[in-house]
Amino acid sequence: MILPGLLHATATRYVQPLREGGSLPAVVDTDHGLFVVKFRGAGQGPRALAAELIVGRLAAAMGLPVPALALVDVPASFGRSEPDPEIQDLLRASHGVNVGLRYLDGAFNFASQAAAEVVTAEFASRLVWLDAFVTNPDRTDRNPNLLVWNRQPWLIDHGAALYVHYDWAAVDDVRIRAPFPLIAQHVLLRDADRIASVDRDVVTTLTEPLIRDVLQEVPDELLVAGDGTADVLPADARERYIRYLTARLAASRSFVSAALDARARLLTANPVPLAARR
Repeated sequence: MILPGLLHATATRYVQPLREGGSLPAVVDTDHGLFVVKFRGAGQGPRALAAELIVGRLAAAMGLPVPALALVDVPASFGRSEPDPEIQDLLRASHGVNVGLRYLDGAFNFASQAAAEVVTAEFASRLVWLDAFVTNPDRTDRNPNLLVWNRQPWLIDHGAALYVHYDWAAVDDVRIRAPFPLIAQHVLLRDADRIASVDRDVVTTLTEPLIRDVLQEVPDELLVAGDGTADVLPADARERYIRYLTARLAASRSFVSAALDARARLLTANPVPLAARR
């Protein structure tokens, strides 16, 4: 599969902060329209932006709906008129490349009780598979990180995924192949009744060349900034992600089996009412 090119935009106007979570993203006007921008100067640092790009692009390759991603340049003059000192400090620490997702005007937060009808079993299964693959803990009932827009669910906020990149020295074969226990808390696990068939399909879609293409899109400064290893090169940093992702993909049976077991336990403990079954 060939992904459409990643957008490159320049921030022109700070519209408003989105004070949800600790990263203080904001709606920003750019020369390509409105984006929700995550800033490299936020507490999670550039690793969270790298995860946002990598997981978002892998999700798109799987056919999952993700708002268009963009690399957003924040010039030195941007946001100088912003009166909030916290935001001023954030923007000063974020000059250069940042990551944005296309602003979906009119979208609302997903809630299982109110928007379950927009979720298909195929969508749920693909999303559970993806989140187990990239070890994403942020897709729970409390914090689903899904929007509903045009009667369709959209994936947002993958900054917490791929947490192995905070400690590459500890990554070995056992950790690469490890299941993802937190998948048991996934907001759509109950609906994901096709995880095994999705696995058979996705392993032929997320090929090593595609993974390499995705990593080539990640700017050098998001791969090595704050790495803690003075002699790491961008090319070496990319190879670490590529080796990890391709090896984990090859061992997908481990995290797939764990997800299937977690779903079986969920259904046994809380059977689906007859009126709610599809």
